Amino acid sequence: MKTFLFASLFSLAGAIAGCSKSAPPPAAPTPSTPEASAPAPAPDPTVAAAPPTSPPPPVPAAPAVPPYTPAADVPDPIRTAVGAPDRAEKDRALDAGRKPAEMLAFFQVAPGQKVAELFAATGYTTELLARVVGDSGKVYAQNTKPVMDRYGGALKDRASKPGLGNIVVVEQPAETPFPPEAKGLDAVICVLNYHDLVWLNTDLAKLNKAVFAALKPGGVYGIVDHAAAKGSGTRDAKALHRIDEDSVKHDILAAGFKLDGESDVLANPSDPHDWSAAPGEAADKRGTSDRFTLRFVKPGKAPGKPTRSSKKRA
Repeated sequence: MKTFLFASLFSLAGAIAGCSKSAPPPAAPTPSTPEASAPAPAPDPTVAAAPPTSPPPPVPAAPAVPPYTPAADVPDPIRTAVGAPDRAEKDRALDAGRKPAEMLAFFQVAPGQKVAELFAATGYTTELLARVVGDSGKVYAQNTKPVMDRYGGALKDRASKPGLGNIVVVEQPAETPFPPEAKGLDAVICVLNYHDLVWLNTDLAKLNKAVFAALKPGGVYGIVDHAAAKGSGTRDAKALHRIDEDSVKHDILAAGFKLDGESDVLANPSDPHDWSAAPGEAADKRGTSDRFTLRFVKPGKAPGKPTRSSKKRA
């Protein structure tokens, strides 16, 4: 009996020892790190939150070129020149406000002529003249040195375009505007710049005599400019880039020319004549100023009957 009890106790102790060897020890607890245990920092109120990203605004479409259709009685060579598909978009954008086809028709520009432009600047009108007179004609595009320094690059680039080899770029003082070979011209025109010649202190009597000498008998001297208030003379030439048309008539008639025609194609009776017509200052009013268009001729051939449209400027 004692032997059996001892054996049972021995067997139980062995079983307990075997269980202790086979069971793995309990895992040690994982120590916590400061990053895991520390609370998240509060946001700094002095740091602005990044604004939400938004898609870039759409690029506005380029404004459409204003529609311009020359009048029905404009000669075909002028109509073709204005409608040439290779004209620059920025030039065509000015057409509706400047009506170049009607202007050139009024000044009687035609294929084969020799013509000149005073104060050509970048050459908007010069190019149209060159296209109208064609390969058998010639265009003298005159600028003074200060104007050439500012616009000469653009004018020369224009003159280098295919088909415009008949342009002669001229840098001459305003009082002696043409080279010696520029004689017997069919027309000399000055578009929207006679007033500039005034405030730049040009000797206008000398200039107009030089134009007279360069034209053939019956040749046209054409002037377009921004109208100033009646009776104002040259007062607004610099401040508002306008001039009283009576002042222009006085100057040019004194040089020996005859007034041959007046056109109101660019007239605007609602213009109050009190804002600057300079391109950089007129902004969205550009192309809406009241403008006079005068055709003078050098005597020597019977001019056409003087003409004037029925519209009146204010």
